[in-house]
Amino acid sequence: MAKILVVDDDSATRLLLKRDLKLEGHEVELAKDGEEGLESAIAFKPALIICDWVMPNLDGVEVCRRIKSDADLFATFFILLTSKVDLDDRVQGLDAGADDFLSKPVDPAELLARVRAGLRLYQSQLQLSESNRQLSKTLRDLQKTQAQLIQSEKMSSLGQMVAGIAHEINNPVTFIDGNLSHGAKYLDELINFLHHYQKYYPHPVPEMQELAEEIELEYLMKDFPKLLHSMKRGAERIREIVLSLRNFSRLDEAQMKAVDIHEGIDNTVSILQHRLGGIELMKEYREFPRVECYPAEMNQVFLHILNNAIDAVRQIHEDTGQIAIRTFPRHDGWVEIRISDNGVGIPRGLVSKVFNPFFTTKPVGAGKGLGLTISYQIVVEKHGGKLECVSQLGEGTELAIAIPIRQHRPPHSPSDSTPDR
Repeated sequence: MAKILVVDDDSATRLLLKRDLKLEGHEVELAKDGEEGLESAIAFKPALIICDWVMPNLDGVEVCRRIKSDADLFATFFILLTSKVDLDDRVQGLDAGADDFLSKPVDPAELLARVRAGLRLYQSQLQLSESNRQLSKTLRDLQKTQAQLIQSEKMSSLGQMVAGIAHEINNPVTFIDGNLSHGAKYLDELINFLHHYQKYYPHPVPEMQELAEEIELEYLMKDFPKLLHSMKRGAERIREIVLSLRNFSRLDEAQMKAVDIHEGIDNTVSILQHRLGGIELMKEYREFPRVECYPAEMNQVFLHILNNAIDAVRQIHEDTGQIAIRTFPRHDGWVEIRISDNGVGIPRGLVSKVFNPFFTTKPVGAGKGLGLTISYQIVVEKHGGKLECVSQLGEGTELAIAIPIRQHRPPHSPSDSTPDR
């Protein structure tokens, strides 16, 4: 039927209670004092406890108080066995957490009736707790699903937009870059022609001499090649940004593959370069093999964490501050990526909540509270890794990403045959 613990310093009372309860079909454990009763409760985990009030050292009220403060035992139905009848005594017992009282001498019929009622309440409490647990789980699952849907749609749209912008920019940049090479060649030929002209006609007519001085011909001939060279470097930088945009979106790399994690971080930093401003970015990369992962999704993780770091630094440093990115291999076949900042930090009591859906420490309107939730799902659930946050208010935050270099997949998985591109 049910597990019942009887705690009483009187051996005759213990045996009588045990007899009546066992006849009812219950499993009964006995304890001769309060200390032994607490130990038995932890080990036996009873559904119901009948405990004498007056005992040496540890009385029934204190036993009840400790039982009700234990996370594993608080639902246990607790009956105080007592000869006390004063209202103040009963109030004291109720304040300690007692669920019912049983008067001495014990009447067997009353004993069994109170035990049956107590066990019914205990079962109802268990069912209610289980229902609450299921509801909480359902709510968390709904929040997680909602966050995934919102973020998936957002990142899908962002990825397509980024890829489209990269494609549109690439065409005119390729045209400009290609024509700059021809322009530089034509300029060299023109300057060479002018040098020959000046060599064979060292004394031009006054009008030509005045025009040469007006346009500062000598300076123009020296500066124009430098100007074309600067334009060439600018076009190359635009091409690098376009390549970073394409690599960041990685729309053609939805499957797991081995990639250079450092390249993904650098591409993400390039995307966020406009936000860094005067923030000092320090990189400390250690060598390790290519890592099996979903590259586009890992880039999302880097984007969210770096965005948060920039926001945190901006809150107290305006145009300065520091962000550090450190990577290193571990002896267990994993790699770690640590991104730290000297920003505003997070209060200690809130650090454990940063991965919860829709939770944010940013000012109202500055964030949706999804970035770190999605990052946690990507790192922990999709890659079997770990994502931890260490922070102190006013001293900055560090996010530590750890993932295995090789993912454990079933043999002949479709992703095993995906070539590295």
